[in-house]
Amino acid sequence: MYKIPFTDKFVDRHIGPGEKDVKVMLEDIGVNSVDELIEKTIPAKIRLGKSLEFGEELTEHEFLAHLKEIASKNKVFKSFIGMGYYDTITPSPIIRNILENPGWYTQYTPYQAEISQGRLEALLNYQTMITDLTSMDLANASLLDEATAAAETMLMFYNMRKKARKNSNVFLVADNVFPQTIDVLRTRAVPFGIELKIVNVANIELSDDIFGMLVQYPGKDGKIVDYKKLFEEASDKTIYKAVAADLMSLALLKAPGEIGADAVIGTNQRFGVPLGFGGPHAGYFATRNEYKRNVPGRIIGVSVDKKGRRALRMALQTREQHIKREKATSNICTAQVLLAIISSMYAVYHGPKGIKAIATRIHTHAKWFVQNITKLGYDVSTENYFDTVVIKTSSEEELDKIRAYALSAEINAGYFEDNQLTVSFGETITEYDIFNLVKIFAEVKGNKEYKLADYKESDVISDQLKRVTEYLTHPVFNTYHSETDLMRYMKSLERKDLSLTSSMIPLGSCTMKLNAATEMFGITWPEFSKVHPFVPQDQAEGYHELVTELEKQLNAITGFAGTSVQPNSGAQGEYAGLLVIKVWHENNDEHNRNVVLIPSSAHGTNPASAVMAGGKVVIVKCDDLGNIDVDDLKAKAEMHKDNLMALMVTYPSTHGVFEEEIKEICDIIHVNGGQVYMDGANMNAQVGYTNPQIIGADVCHLNLHKTFSIPHGGGGPGVGSISVAEHLVPFLPGHVIVKTGGDKAINAVSAAPYGSSSVLPISYAYIKMMGGKGLTDATAYAILNANYIRTKLKDTFPVLYTGKNGFVGHELIFDFRHYKHALGIEVEDIAKRLMDYGFHAPTVSFPVPGTLMVEPTESESKAELDRFIETMKSIRIEIAEIENGNADKENNVLKNAPHPVQDLVSDKWDYPYSREKAAYPVDWLRVNKFWPATARVDNAFGDRNLVCACIPTIDYEE
Repeated sequence: MYKIPFTDKFVDRHIGPGEKDVKVMLEDIGVNSVDELIEKTIPAKIRLGKSLEFGEELTEHEFLAHLKEIASKNKVFKSFIGMGYYDTITPSPIIRNILENPGWYTQYTPYQAEISQGRLEALLNYQTMITDLTSMDLANASLLDEATAAAETMLMFYNMRKKARKNSNVFLVADNVFPQTIDVLRTRAVPFGIELKIVNVANIELSDDIFGMLVQYPGKDGKIVDYKKLFEEASDKTIYKAVAADLMSLALLKAPGEIGADAVIGTNQRFGVPLGFGGPHAGYFATRNEYKRNVPGRIIGVSVDKKGRRALRMALQTREQHIKREKATSNICTAQVLLAIISSMYAVYHGPKGIKAIATRIHTHAKWFVQNITKLGYDVSTENYFDTVVIKTSSEEELDKIRAYALSAEINAGYFEDNQLTVSFGETITEYDIFNLVKIFAEVKGNKEYKLADYKESDVISDQLKRVTEYLTHPVFNTYHSETDLMRYMKSLERKDLSLTSSMIPLGSCTMKLNAATEMFGITWPEFSKVHPFVPQDQAEGYHELVTELEKQLNAITGFAGTSVQPNSGAQGEYAGLLVIKVWHENNDEHNRNVVLIPSSAHGTNPASAVMAGGKVVIVKCDDLGNIDVDDLKAKAEMHKDNLMALMVTYPSTHGVFEEEIKEICDIIHVNGGQVYMDGANMNAQVGYTNPQIIGADVCHLNLHKTFSIPHGGGGPGVGSISVAEHLVPFLPGHVIVKTGGDKAINAVSAAPYGSSSVLPISYAYIKMMGGKGLTDATAYAILNANYIRTKLKDTFPVLYTGKNGFVGHELIFDFRHYKHALGIEVEDIAKRLMDYGFHAPTVSFPVPGTLMVEPTESESKAELDRFIETMKSIRIEIAEIENGNADKENNVLKNAPHPVQDLVSDKWDYPYSREKAAYPVDWLRVNKFWPATARVDNAFGDRNLVCACIPTIDYEE
């Protein structure tokens, strides 16, 4: 029978080098085949003896049909559930120009400020939006979700305790705080010995053992409480106060900053971010200036470039994990940049009048609903409400009838308490929805002929709780209200940012591979984007099928028995994995085990995660080749054998090599009673050839936003799923509302049961379309591309570490330290000069100061690799000009890089080299030039003159 040829394999679209290119690359490297390269790179004793099997891979067309079938199993009902998740409208120009635009979603975290000015401005707008609405001094550039923001606030308060209160360990939580937030607070509190007290704060007596408190505003029951008196009493006792505030409600309600809050947290979901079955959504965090050095996460600040012009960059905590390491109090890799940008553009588009109109419309519909159901005889227990009311029914039978009628009308309400329900209103509410909703309550009362009563103007927010202060007064929120204006504004920012649409982003340990358009398709389908996370299970069968299948796929890839996709960042995955290990030890009555061994080369997030999970960090040395010093590891494992909790190891190592002794390393830990946690940041060099289970690990996290194609989005969304061995499966994260995890599950680590659910179809698509062989090929070509760069540049710049056969894994480190001592050329100078060539710098000074760590990924073609190679060789020639005296040591093309267009067209050019040399050092730049938006940014100036919000004018004089 004739077999129709398979001509449209996705793997051929995903992998960059073609067949002819591979032949040339292999010849340059000095091997005969890709298989030979793998044999000489990955140690034989850890290689799998079988292939990954996921069935026949799907074409892009076939996959979209398959995903549609899964999506159709989700039921999109009208949601009145609330509980921190509400219907919203994402404006079409924001969907088209940001959410679905690779110019925005493929950007990297803005560590290189000069080529990130557009995103930084959008995030500065976001911080301004938050500080305005909360009436606080300072906001960060987002956290993972509302629950995480609450937990970060609790820990910030705990670390800020005054000397007189150093022994206080009680954190008060109002009993009307969302249960998912309390769940995450419980998780974070235990490792620090913090006692949570869930109380009715209206009747609380503030004792000396309390260091902080959290209230919900409005509460989960919709009630708006005036906390001013309570906060005054707390201030007198030096107790810190946090408010979890509904951002949309603050358009009408008095801001928490005006009633004495020390921190305000919440979610941006209502500002145009789809429900998405619970995420991703950005958590917001705002506080007072006096606490700026304690703020978790990232802060965007205003500074100047070397010419004195306004420029933005990440401020204060930018390098916290690399400087503080085990002393860090939070993880900087905990942001949702793309979602924060979407919400900031929502505020830009609507402006203060539009936001107030949306809030008023929501509030008015809530009042109209209450007017009608009270007329029907229902008891509404909530007074002083914004959008949510609690309805007491007369009996369980009446409640069940309401639920049944509502489901038949495809309406969801909140059923969380005995014989009562909550109804919450969102932006999409219409008169027709009010009619359908009231009709249900009327029919339950036997009144089938009830006609919707006209709305009567009423006032349910007390005067002392009404907002009177202005917000969003900056011109950026009052200018771009037509679609034309907004589109041009967003495009103007996009053009200031380098993304994968311009060139490769060759970052070691950050895997900036292709995020294929077909993989991204599903995230905006309503069957995925409009589902509330707390709907009945039969309304989310598509989601449950997708999550179950994805977890099975990840089990097969890691060799482990169980997976949880709940952690919504890589750092959160590290934290969750270590908690699972810790609780397993405790379940074995070994509560004393808390020592975590971490190699000196580890990612900066590793020590911070260990401390947050209650661990005591002990650093293990590395040898001259970058491998773990096995003798030092053995000595420290034996020294701490009675208290050893775990080893955190990255494999292949952070130095880019496959350590030959990895099995021996894991055995040493197990013999001494510990568990092995493998950081999965470098999983892109393992898939299909080896796995964490075979090397001897017990748990690993996977960065689905790296290895499995979810885009970085400028620093989030992320998914840090964890996979674990059989004995750890019972301890996988649970959830207070939706059953997840094992029989002995740890408390939730994220607000939503499945974390960033709506981006999971991306990784599912990647695996289904690549198939087992395609995933294995991706690993091989990542290693091929890295070794091609090594080969072509090893005589230009020294490669710091290689494996025993002279090859590297999927990443490699170039050493530039000698240029600093001999010529005064810093590695930062090379990083900035790369911008003039149109490239994002590789990872700078990590894991070794004065180096660049390069990871080209399998998605880059030979042509793109050659362009990078030519660039590096050209930069070496520019260094040689300084060496031989043809260029000034202080005033040269590297020291002055990057060169923005405004400098190149200026009448004043006082550099001792030509404009052409600055702008067009190689010919191909004349065809496609990416221009840095600013000259080199002065980071220190910005920290000395901290400005973290939009203000009309800035006085830069010190």
